[in-house]
Amino acid sequence: MSDTQLDDNAITDTASPGELLLRQREALGVPLVDAARALNLRPAVVEGLEQDSYAEIPVAAYRRGYLRAYAKYLGMDDRLVLEAYQARNGSLDTDRKVTPVSVSRPPSKIGAWLFKLVTLLVIVGLIAVTVMWWQSRGGSEPPSMGSSPSIEEEQALSTTAEQEPAPVNAPAADEPAAEPSSQPLDEPAAAQTPEPAPEVADDAAQAAEQDAAQAAEQVAAESSVSESETSEEQPAAEEALVAAPNTLELTFNEQSWTEIFDANNQRVFVGLQTPGTTATVEGEPPFRLTIGNATGVELRYQGDVIDLPQRAGANNVARFTLGE
Repeated sequence: MSDTQLDDNAITDTASPGELLLRQREALGVPLVDAARALNLRPAVVEGLEQDSYAEIPVAAYRRGYLRAYAKYLGMDDRLVLEAYQARNGSLDTDRKVTPVSVSRPPSKIGAWLFKLVTLLVIVGLIAVTVMWWQSRGGSEPPSMGSSPSIEEEQALSTTAEQEPAPVNAPAADEPAAEPSSQPLDEPAAAQTPEPAPEVADDAAQAAEQDAAQAAEQVAAESSVSESETSEEQPAAEEALVAAPNTLELTFNEQSWTEIFDANNQRVFVGLQTPGTTATVEGEPPFRLTIGNATGVELRYQGDVIDLPQRAGANNVARFTLGE
């Protein structure tokens, strides 16, 4: 046991920490790249540890940490490696103190402008909200603390004053007062009206009967006059139809597209007609007619009914000429 400790001490005294790590790695057969990957270090850093070159690790604390981690990875006693490092580099090992650098940057102009813009927008928003709130209350001036009435109260007072009737003027002192009525207050007003005499009542009834008879005669006369006028208007209408021989009368019982040209090749009627409508067309004959859905249309010309279904073709469209 003492021989082994002496051998280890001898090796520690003569071997550097890099030699110890290199021998152990080669004895285990671990490639340098695999060791670097396991320690999460660059291969140059691991190779520097084995060569006792610490240019890649300027900070002493990091060196000790890397040596300890490398020794544990290879299964060695990390104290032996650190003691060998301390024996060789203890006097020369000085830790570099990293002084934090305080960098003061001037405020950005864009940030200052944004801050001003946001502040201005907030102020404008507050003003707008205040104005909207005040307008929603319907007031144009701040409410006063005195006893003066508001606008609504003044309007209500003026409206009440207009609606109240004017007071009745009291009689002047020099005007004589009205004489009191000699009629008792509790006597009904009907008692003041004298009852008509029987002869006067009979005369009033006869006058009413005569007025009723005259009104009935007038109504009978007016009804007879209206009947005579109606009877006179019917022949006049028939004569007007006969007097206008160039008139076409169409009654549309169903939907139909109709087009009519006169002798001057002028289109006097065209359009899609809906059911229940009628049309009267005047022009100079002969007329050229195109009537769709002919079975649903009634046509009169010079008082005669034209048989449209007979003139319709296979597609129920009638194309013919009238008044030749």
